Amino acid sequence: MAWIWMLLVAGAVLLWAVSLGRILSSPTPYSLPPSPRFLPPLGDRRSRNVLLVLAHPDDESMFFTPTILFLKSKGHSIHVLCMSLGNADGLGDTRKQELYDACATLKIPAEQVAVLDHQKLQDGFHEKWDHGLLAELTMEQIQLWDIDTIVTFDSYGVSGHPNHRDVHHGICKLLHENQRGNIEAWELVSLNMFRKYSGAVDIWLSSLISSSSKQLMYCLVNCSPSRTFEAMAAHRSQWVW
Repeated sequence: MAWIWMLLVAGAVLLWAVSLGRILSSPTPYSLPPSPRFLPPLGDRRSRNVLLVLAHPDDESMFFTPTILFLKSKGHSIHVLCMSLGNADGLGDTRKQELYDACATLKIPAEQVAVLDHQKLQDGFHEKWDHGLLAELTMEQIQLWDIDTIVTFDSYGVSGHPNHRDVHHGICKLLHENQRGNIEAWELVSLNMFRKYSGAVDIWLSSLISSSSKQLMYCLVNCSPSRTFEAMAAHRSQWVW
């Protein structure tokens, strides 16, 4: 029986290595399936003004780095709106600066980053964020930065954090109330625990689901994992067990 276990382990290692090779096979970020339909130029503008709407500092590095790197590789201008300081542990000012540092690592200018500290939008699992207020504050930044595209969480919020989920519903309210219909929005799909921690192996399932989905769905591949590590390393206060 020992040889069966050895064979299984060897197969798992080989699959992981092949999967990692698939991810690192391109010198630039890419999407699966490859498609020019994903964020094509708008009219005479070759690049878009994309607003990444977050709940807390470190969301951009922990969850959205592949998206940021892909969009920047296509020449799009990234703006970041963070709805709170992440002050649940009293480290709000520290975490705000860490967000600016991480964005600098990702080549997002400081003048294109906004971090809010609203009394009704405080970090916490038991804090209920008003969806109308989120929509209102987001619209202010849309008008300020001439935004045409939004990227944010889906309804589960990746980690299930209620602040993430409220941000999603706030953006949904904004889109519903936007009579002009001139804003395109994309959401980051939440994965189950097994897929989330399967590492490089999930590239095959993500590719298959993206290709066969009836909805517009793309798997954005981060071919430079070190860039994610560098961005997350800027959030030193969050490197805790």
